[in-house]
Amino acid sequence: MATTEHPPSTGRLRAWMLEGLSDMGKSGGHTGPHAQPEPPHKGQRWWRVMCLTGVDYFSTLGYQPGIAALAAGLVSPIATIVLVLVTLAGALPVYRRVAEESPRGEGSIAMLERLLSFWKGKLFVLTLLGFAATDFLITITLSAADASTHLVENPHLTHALEGKQMLITLLLVALLGAVFLKGFLEAIGVAFALVGVYLALNLVVVIVGLYHVLTAEHVVTDWTNALTVQHGNVFVMIGVALIVFPKLALGLSGFETGVAVMPHVKGDPGDTEEHPTGRIRDTKKLLTTAAVIMSCFLITSSFITTLLIPEKDFKPGGPANGRALAYLAHQYLGGAFGTVYDVSTIAILWFAGASAMAGLLNLMPRYLPRYGMAPHWARAVRPMVIVFTLVAFLVTWIFDANVDKQGGAYATGVLVLISSAAIAVTIAARKAGQRRWTVGFAVISVVFLYTTVVNVIERPDGVKIGACFIVGIILVSLLSRLARAFELRVTSVTLDPLAERFIRDMASRKMRFIANEPGHRDKAEYRDKVEQIRADNDMPEQEDFVFVEVTVTDPSEFEAGLTVRGEVLHERYRVLTLESASIPNALAALLLHVRDVTGCTPHIYFEWTEGSPFANFLRFFLFGQGEVAPVTREVLREAEPDRERRPRVHTG
Repeated sequence: MATTEHPPSTGRLRAWMLEGLSDMGKSGGHTGPHAQPEPPHKGQRWWRVMCLTGVDYFSTLGYQPGIAALAAGLVSPIATIVLVLVTLAGALPVYRRVAEESPRGEGSIAMLERLLSFWKGKLFVLTLLGFAATDFLITITLSAADASTHLVENPHLTHALEGKQMLITLLLVALLGAVFLKGFLEAIGVAFALVGVYLALNLVVVIVGLYHVLTAEHVVTDWTNALTVQHGNVFVMIGVALIVFPKLALGLSGFETGVAVMPHVKGDPGDTEEHPTGRIRDTKKLLTTAAVIMSCFLITSSFITTLLIPEKDFKPGGPANGRALAYLAHQYLGGAFGTVYDVSTIAILWFAGASAMAGLLNLMPRYLPRYGMAPHWARAVRPMVIVFTLVAFLVTWIFDANVDKQGGAYATGVLVLISSAAIAVTIAARKAGQRRWTVGFAVISVVFLYTTVVNVIERPDGVKIGACFIVGIILVSLLSRLARAFELRVTSVTLDPLAERFIRDMASRKMRFIANEPGHRDKAEYRDKVEQIRADNDMPEQEDFVFVEVTVTDPSEFEAGLTVRGEVLHERYRVLTLESASIPNALAALLLHVRDVTGCTPHIYFEWTEGSPFANFLRFFLFGQGEVAPVTREVLREAEPDRERRPRVHTG
């Protein structure tokens, strides 16, 4: 009886892990690194896409008023007004300009990447990716922690869930990871429903809160009297508000996500990939509308929570800590409405974590694989989901699932990204010759840099966590680049007509190439090189050669196409010239291409490189040259396992 053999379970598991999430690229979804790209210029109306960034931006209302009251006390409404002014006059103009400069959703990191080359550019981008990872991962852990706070502090569940906030937070993070492992479709429709319900409930709470403030006149009087007693006059109050403003920086989150969702915005019918005018215009509407809505809610929520909630209730362990608006919902609208509000808040906070996870899964593959700084499995979504989930577990444990403790780390990530965006648009405006915009953006950059520095000094946890991510990313990236150093790394090979003619002519006899480091390129250089190769390899004079010369461009680049040009020098010597980030990889790619198009096995001849092998390998790793002969042979060995079909490498 015939039996059917099944693949081992480990093989099935590996195939499943490396499959990626195919549904992340479907219509209305978030385009993942392995999804089919969304058809050009297809998308949805900007106000629907606004809700996709809104689950991150608007969900901060769940904890922002409480954090503001805890940081600024009675001055919280004034400090929030300062925050709103910085949002509308600073962050909003910056990201409207970012939308113009990176209409495909690359964001400010891509803008700065274009300004720097060589390894300094790569290291700078890796540093920004570390802070971006801080921003997104703390979004996941902080949102989950605040969702668990709303659950634990619900009057109907307090006794049953008391002391279990850490466990609930970890379960929410695990649930988020499990959903992404199964397959996650980030539907704009779901975000639209969540944001619509959440903002409507918040509007009810704000209106009721304002009603109670206005009808109980002593509340305003008591607040103004207490302000006067504590701070003396309005100028001191404004000064205090400016000092504590960096602690309120969480209210600036969401702008980077707003630019990242640009590809989902439906533009005009006449839009092209080079000039998506409609998409840029509508993204600006998205950013402006979101900022205005959030600003109104920030001011009103800060005002009513400061005036209606006793100061002691904001402190850690207090019923309003991390859930100020929910506290008012329960107190003034009853347990039923309060529970509905809690459910809505938990849902949008959890979805904000999902949005952050999707952002991570798109951000890292956008840069690291292109730099050769990610292991092969990092191109798949599921392994990365496991990595990010485990890191989120660690962060949750370190911060004890506490919203207040994570505020500094979150603010640091947000502020570094906004500061980098402000610097990027300042440079862009200067290059465009826009003097007024250059001055304006420079002032905004100074404000955000000041805010970032103050936040780091007062709450160093953020920069510590960011530094851990940066060190981790750089270490893994360099190790990955080292491990992948012997990959072929050439995406395509194109020969010009003269180079093709050389190859066709050589195919009729033995195909022999000489690797030559170009010097003066005079007649003596090529004559001496041929004589040396013949002497080193004991070859007769009738053997014919073609020189191959590689010019290193930017050795920090990893993958690129290869263009081969032919030329005849001194009316005798045939030379193929190439430009590449790495000499050995370019030579190996050329030899394999020649073999494939001619069916003949090419031979290439080298000189041994003088000096320390270790130093020469470092030169190859950092500068694309050095130990050329053995590295070329190793690249060929990895690219072509069949020794009989492998091009021959000779070194004398």
